[in-house]
Amino acid sequence: MTAQLKRFYRTVSVDGAPPAVRVLLDGKPVRTPARRELAVPSRALAEALAAEWAAQGQRIDPAAMPLTRLVNSALDGVTERETEVRAEIAKYAASDLLCYRAEGPAELVRRQAEAWDPVLAWAGSELGAHLIAGRGIVPICQSPAALAAIASRLSDLDALALTAHHVMTTLTGSAVLALAHARGRLTAEQAWAAAHIDEDWQIRQWGEDAEAQARRARRWAEMQAASRLLALLDR
Repeated sequence: MTAQLKRFYRTVSVDGAPPAVRVLLDGKPVRTPARRELAVPSRALAEALAAEWAAQGQRIDPAAMPLTRLVNSALDGVTERETEVRAEIAKYAASDLLCYRAEGPAELVRRQAEAWDPVLAWAGSELGAHLIAGRGIVPICQSPAALAAIASRLSDLDALALTAHHVMTTLTGSAVLALAHARGRLTAEQAWAAAHIDEDWQIRQWGEDAEAQARRARRWAEMQAASRLLALLDR
């Protein structure tokens, strides 16, 4: 779904029961770009997907369908690749954003510590992932046990949940922030703010141009969609 197509349907509905609730257009199942049925394990998620299709005007705008895009990605790109995607997410923990601190100025160092230290402490106590933080850009060698603890928290996630985790991890640069949000330690807004402490510091010093603002807004919309996907899977 990259180009805007003319709307070709009148009615949108959902059909079936977990674990395969389908979205129907004029009574026919929606297909992903790879021709899989758009079927999900949660009726609440299926209804949210149906609402995106129903809200389209004369033309179908993929940008206005963030949940549909995420679910398409999960069904077409993550299903049957779950092990590989889990490894990609866990790999972020080896160079997690929260572990690389500024050497200065003092105010930035303080802001990072205030936002990141409690989350790392939570990861240690709740996830068993005791990650080491340092200053500067010199690579930090995290313990295999800490990385294994992160990976173990992903082991029971299906393709849809993994997709949401992967999106949040890549957007924030932190597997820990993604897990902290998914497990209720942080709101999406808190995780997003924590991931952008350095960027916000630079904005305060030098300002922000319109292109950067637009890019950040798009990325925040993706973060919100991933967060919403996780929430709907639990309903």
